[in-house]
Amino acid sequence: MNTILKYRGRVVTDGDVAFINQLIAAHPTLSRRALSQKLCQAWNWVQPNGQPRDMVCRGLMLALHRAGHIALPEPRLVPANPLAQRRVPGVVEIDRDPLQTKLRSLGPLRFEQVRRTSQEPLFNSLIQQHHYLGYTQPVGEHLKYLVFSGPRVVAALAWSSAAHGLGCRDQFIGWSSETRRQRRHLLAYNSRFLVPPWIRVPHLASHVLGRMVRRLSADWERIYHHPIYFLETFVDPSRHAGSCYRAANWIVLGKTFGRGHRCPTYEPNRPVKLVLGYPLVKHFRDRLKVYGSPPTEEARHGAQPRRHRVGL
Repeated sequence: MNTILKYRGRVVTDGDVAFINQLIAAHPTLSRRALSQKLCQAWNWVQPNGQPRDMVCRGLMLALHRAGHIALPEPRLVPANPLAQRRVPGVVEIDRDPLQTKLRSLGPLRFEQVRRTSQEPLFNSLIQQHHYLGYTQPVGEHLKYLVFSGPRVVAALAWSSAAHGLGCRDQFIGWSSETRRQRRHLLAYNSRFLVPPWIRVPHLASHVLGRMVRRLSADWERIYHHPIYFLETFVDPSRHAGSCYRAANWIVLGKTFGRGHRCPTYEPNRPVKLVLGYPLVKHFRDRLKVYGSPPTEEARHGAQPRRHRVGL
């Protein structure tokens, strides 16, 4: 069979196109969304949590429609783009009195996952007001945490889906492009980490990271029905040294090339950042079903991975 299209890792053949046309002809009254759901069911095209890949399937069908391979029914509703119209998070007032003390004086820290809770506006406000990147709405799987000492927020962390392609990470794990496509959902990306500027507690950041990694996979599995085996983050060396990550036993994997995964050229269009990783389980490569060698010098850009206590 001839390949008609490659979309989000799926190869669509002329046989697939014929099947989709038959599906449309057999259900002339169905909407585009309903047809997408039927196609997901027919192909058993599901996410790791068992839900249909409806949005990806709709994108694939639209691409085939625009290329003239299939004829979709007219859209019944053109929804507004919620991301384009999303408001900047409002300011939530909290206690900003300076807190300067020793870590042991904070008492027990309380970690709360706040996505889709009444505390989420507070998280969004803190990140928007006090993180240098501001707040952007995550897409896909993600969790948000606030860390409390008594009634006071002392840290905020956001976790989301891992980067699509990251050379030094992929070589460190031993991923081929196909294995990465199948197993990337087992990684999580620390997209934001904030200790508010009025909180001055030595070693707090590394302590929070150490506590966080012990609970993240269980929370992820409870909500998204699959575990997390490896964490990653980026650090802008022009702003931060990444000392708290290193102190929490994160590994320096290398550097980015300063390009997004959809960059149309090979020219850098954003700051080059350090890439750090953290295995959550001892035999993480086996769990990720990979076989490969350590990163090359070119991939590391000269950065040497450190030994990690969970074993590499």
